[in-house]
Amino acid sequence: QSTKSKAYVCGYYSQEIASDKAYYAKADDGRTIIGWIYICHKCLRPTFFDDSEKQTPGSKFGDNIESLPDDVEKLYDEARDAYGVSAFTSTVMCCRKILMHVAVSEGAEENLNFTEYVDYLSDESIVPKATKKWIDKIRTMGNNANHEIVVNTRLYDEEIISFVEMLLKLVYEYPSRIKSESSKDESSEGE
Repeated sequence: QSTKSKAYVCGYYSQEIASDKAYYAKADDGRTIIGWIYICHKCLRPTFFDDSEKQTPGSKFGDNIESLPDDVEKLYDEARDAYGVSAFTSTVMCCRKILMHVAVSEGAEENLNFTEYVDYLSDESIVPKATKKWIDKIRTMGNNANHEIVVNTRLYDEEIISFVEMLLKLVYEYPSRIKSESSKDESSEGE
């Protein structure tokens, strides 16, 4: 039924929308609303909000990125999906694995240890040297998530995904864009 409009980022569509159509559920007392299901007007899929405003599926954090290799794209999507369901430790571990895949896709040998992948990214100038501290932060957080009794949080994951997003844009999306623009320029010169 029609209800008060709610703005949210659709967990499927990954864009901010506002919907005024929802189903709701009441508690046993028949008065207290304990949850709403809003329907995205773009993708027509349902999103559930409980009485504490927790969203399921949660919204993904980070932008879509163009021109990623398939394996890197799958891991990046997996990291964003993990974030969307509040699986913050899994998010960090995926981001750590992304760095390994980026290094290999850019020429590093397989089966190196993580430090060697990090060094390769920096030594080969695949990433700016100033980002080495961020890469080391991902390494440390990933190691802690894997080997220590720690639970990651939303705040750290947003920082990590933001860094990985920037890295992936620098390594894949922006070079692809400039290559595409150069091709357009060359074809227009021939006219």
